[in-house]
Amino acid sequence: MLLYQIAITLIPGIGDINAKKLISYCGSARSVFEEKKQNLMKIPGMGLSTVNSILNQQVLKRAEEELLFIDRNNVKTFYFLDSDYPVRLKNCIDSPVMLYFKGNINLNSSRVMSIVGTRRATEYGQDMCNSFVRDLAEDGLLITSGLAYGIDTLAHKASLKYGLPTVGILAHGLDRIYPYANRTLAESMLDNGGLLTDFISNTNPDRENFPKRNRIIAGLADALLVVESASRGGALITANIANSYNRDVFAIPGKIGDTYSAGCNYLIRTNKAALVQSAEDIKYLMGWEQNKVKSPRQVKLFRELSDEERLVMDILKENETSSIDFVVLKSKLSNSKIAAILLALEFDGLIKNLPGKLFKVL
Repeated sequence: MLLYQIAITLIPGIGDINAKKLISYCGSARSVFEEKKQNLMKIPGMGLSTVNSILNQQVLKRAEEELLFIDRNNVKTFYFLDSDYPVRLKNCIDSPVMLYFKGNINLNSSRVMSIVGTRRATEYGQDMCNSFVRDLAEDGLLITSGLAYGIDTLAHKASLKYGLPTVGILAHGLDRIYPYANRTLAESMLDNGGLLTDFISNTNPDRENFPKRNRIIAGLADALLVVESASRGGALITANIANSYNRDVFAIPGKIGDTYSAGCNYLIRTNKAALVQSAEDIKYLMGWEQNKVKSPRQVKLFRELSDEERLVMDILKENETSSIDFVVLKSKLSNSKIAAILLALEFDGLIKNLPGKLFKVL
């Protein structure tokens, strides 16, 4: 089955959204390659060239090669329908069909933060990155970033320094490290974290791969912190993606006129990120304060749930956290109906509304 799950991601021009559509219509990844041409042509969005690529099945040979690489290098795979697929990412519409991972950390950690920023970090950016990671260490976070020069590298190094697990999201396959200068860092991350990508081996770190990589950085976390950024660049792309995923976005402000604070100041000015001056600000905004005494929520007793409420509760129990879009998709109820049910269940103390518009059963 893994052969076909990999192969469907290799069909030219297919993309993750259309790949999921094919799997949904056909029933499984394998069934896509066994389906008749006339039936494939009836699937919305499937053109003749795409269908011919499926029928040609040359991608199966490449998928066989990847299976050998996975086996030889102890690579863990996550298919988007697997129970251990990163749940935060699963709730994103364009999440990868396949993920490839080397490491020893649970990607569904209870608290995950992504940190991004410029590749040309100033002394100010370096100090801020180090101090934020240091002060977040006691909260047991998983820190993710892109293993690039600058802020990414600093975030990974600070995480290891202060005992936090850290995962690097790559824009290429697991057979290489880019930039090469971070090879030793990447190897050390395998002992307390890991490396994650949606690209197969022998994939070069081409320019177009980085924005695609950024969606994983944004979707894998509860929140995104932009430490330092120019007015244009990958950090702002990642922040925009995180906003589209309803993730909490934070930015560290800088001096007016500073080149590498322009991006952060812009995000704050346009309400695309909350201004934070310390790790304590993030803890407060995310509800991660240590030793905070919370008054217990009174659970209403003896109220029978309706059929629709029971359906929603069953869906929420499938994952640690679920988005409202996921519940709507699974339940086939309207957005307004699901919103009303979730609100009622939250008032009853049965579920909790988490940052990023996610919900979990208490």
